[in-house]
Amino acid sequence: QVQLVESGGGLVQPGGSLRLSCAASGSIFSINVMGWYRQATGKQRELVERITSGGITNYADSVKGRFTISRDNAKNTVYLQMNSLKAEDTAVYYCNVQQWGKEYWGQGTQVTVSS
Repeated sequence: QVQLVESGGGLVQPGGSLRLSCAASGSIFSINVMGWYRQATGKQRELVERITSGGITNYADSVKGRFTISRDNAKNTVYLQMNSLKAEDTAVYYCNVQQWGKEYWGQGTQVTVSS
């Protein structure tokens, strides 16, 4: 079993920045994909950005040029640097990890963008 602990969410004004972190622990052998999803109130969960063990990234068009994902394989940690935040980025952000065909989710961290 893999456990995920997220941190870094909070309240920020439009145009501000936040950095999310997600540390994986437990039965870690070879994590393939690490990423972030988000779910706004009344909407479906959607991919924000993800990164493979080889450094290949996929991201939503809505965050292009504003969000950057990175990972530290030695620490089994994935980060999401969020800049130029907008009100529409408000959501619960979930860390997601894929290992050997299994998916694991974090508990979620709230990001609220409001003046």
